[in-house]
Amino acid sequence: MGKRGKWLAVVAAALSLSLLAAACGGGEDGGNGGGNGATGSGDLTGTITISGSSTVQPISSLVAELFNQDVAPNVSISVDGPGTGDGFVLFCGGETDIQDASRPIEQEEIDACAEAGVEYVELEVAFDGITVMTNPANGVECLNLGDLYALFGPESQGFASWNDANQLATEVGGTGSFPDVPLEITAPGQESGTFDAFIELAGIEDTALGRGVPEDQAAGLRKDYQPSPDDNVIIQAMEGSPSALGFVGFAYAQEAGDQVKELQVDGGSGCVAPSVETIADGSYPLSRSLYIYVNTAKLAEVPAVKAFVDYYLSDNGLVTGVTESGYVQLPTDRVDATRSAWDGAAA
Repeated sequence: MGKRGKWLAVVAAALSLSLLAAACGGGEDGGNGGGNGATGSGDLTGTITISGSSTVQPISSLVAELFNQDVAPNVSISVDGPGTGDGFVLFCGGETDIQDASRPIEQEEIDACAEAGVEYVELEVAFDGITVMTNPANGVECLNLGDLYALFGPESQGFASWNDANQLATEVGGTGSFPDVPLEITAPGQESGTFDAFIELAGIEDTALGRGVPEDQAAGLRKDYQPSPDDNVIIQAMEGSPSALGFVGFAYAQEAGDQVKELQVDGGSGCVAPSVETIADGSYPLSRSLYIYVNTAKLAEVPAVKAFVDYYLSDNGLVTGVTESGYVQLPTDRVDATRSAWDGAAA
């Protein structure tokens, strides 16, 4: 099992990780080119607390492991993945140093951080594609945005079989040709940034509002699906039923291999499968950015935080950490923008 598979297994076993290197010394140079590489700091100590997105968690976990090995074996790093929303509650409360996020910070979270006096910098670190999945036994191959609304949206509550959604699908531009098989949905819950991003990218809220769904229900999914904060539980649900339906981040679906069936998505330009290439060029309709947020006050309080973020934004993190975790690395211009934002915040 590769590094990414190892960390996903650890994530499945426990939401909080303590990453302490067994070796006594690190490499002399933690950088791998590409700017902002942390230099060897074997005498650096301290504790770094990271929480938030379960999607970003495997990247941060792997980067933490590499940082312990290469730079600072005496720094303790915990990485937790309760979800982007729950993570921002901790971050804006000053309880964590770094926030993993699978969507940008929302206004109410900005307000909460401001009220608590928490200043931060937003750093884009990778691309992801929310991957819609079913069981390999299911004959469905592609869903368009209307189909996604008819199956997942707030008006689909009570649909017990796929073909129950046919009429609604035709009304909102879907195909309306679903099979007569049980519809069993397992997907991220409201605490998840993947939940929020899916609603936005699939146009769920806009479609719902256009059809007169009350505003307090439009930005949500049907209330009778099975939510889970654990991506591995969602994968297992796809494996366990021949007509299951759900979605997770790209890396988790890829890790599952042929145990799940990744569906193509038609955003208006034809059916596109999620892949490194289609996520990178944006042709996959459910592509998105992944972020970390750093509490800038912690840079003075905990010197190890700056060294760790320096390392994260070197090629060790933005290339090795991202790609070995199964996600898609940023293009050069986006990497430069991230590093520039960090240079300004850390100056």
